[in-house]
Amino acid sequence: MLKLTVPTAALIAATSMANAGGMADPVMIMEPDEIMAAAPSSSSADLIIPLILIALVAAALSKSGAAPLSPGA
Repeated sequence: MLKLTVPTAALIAATSMANAGGMADPVMIMEPDEIMAAAPSSSSADLIIPLILIALVAAALSKSGAAPLSPGA
């Protein structure tokens, strides 16, 4: 019985060491990237702030040209 046990144990040890590193390539599962569509930007949204600034400058310039005070005041 001992004659069969020692070679079997040696064979098991040798095969487990040979397969420890593994010969097969590692399996890598890659999840697909989520592609999100960019929200369309409206050109009118880009013009709001400059239009407000132009309106403020125009209002300030119109107020600065006020009529002179009358001599009786």
